[in-house]
Amino acid sequence: MKPRDVIINEKNDLWIFGYGSLVWKPDFAYKRSKVGCIKGYKRRFWHGDDFYRGDKENPGRVATLVEDQEACTWGVAYEVTDSQIEESLQYLNMREVVLGGYITERVEFIPKEKGQGALLALVYIATSDNPIYLGPASDKEIAAQIAICRGNAGHNIEYLVRLAEFMRLYCPEVWDEHLFSIEAAVLNIFHHCEGIKPPDQKSLLLGGS
Repeated sequence: MKPRDVIINEKNDLWIFGYGSLVWKPDFAYKRSKVGCIKGYKRRFWHGDDFYRGDKENPGRVATLVEDQEACTWGVAYEVTDSQIEESLQYLNMREVVLGGYITERVEFIPKEKGQGALLALVYIATSDNPIYLGPASDKEIAAQIAICRGNAGHNIEYLVRLAEFMRLYCPEVWDEHLFSIEAAVLNIFHHCEGIKPPDQKSLLLGGS
């Protein structure tokens, strides 16, 4: 889907839903944001990243969405208006599509705040036909990969930590089994490696996306 193909509603605005790095670092101008979820999808660390969180030899593991009628995925929706629309879509096309390998879909976003109606939002999803798609693996295998990878935006661990922190801070009532199990597996790796510690969390959160 090209930026021009996106359907803008009558108020000349657009909502963009983020469930990975976009929840903490959108890096585009927006009018407001809402925490909420989309139904029918589960978040999985099944996509490869050979630019931001890994390289060609050691691709990192980042999140994508997989269809599951019983699931819901929590994240942040951003409202962009007027000139922000084209600017944000151009930026995200490079970040998510060209460099990330994602495609766009339209989904129904449900705000967490009570009394707010559902919104139509644009979301970026990496599918299994992508060349750098890595697919399913055990929590331990995914954790082992994340623990050693680093790309232009920083440690792959940072991506995982920031996402887990977002969930605990903004969605404390939600237990993301996949996310938290991988986080625990990563911490377990360093716990059992004497003399080796995970990158300092404070330093991780000061840089990169």
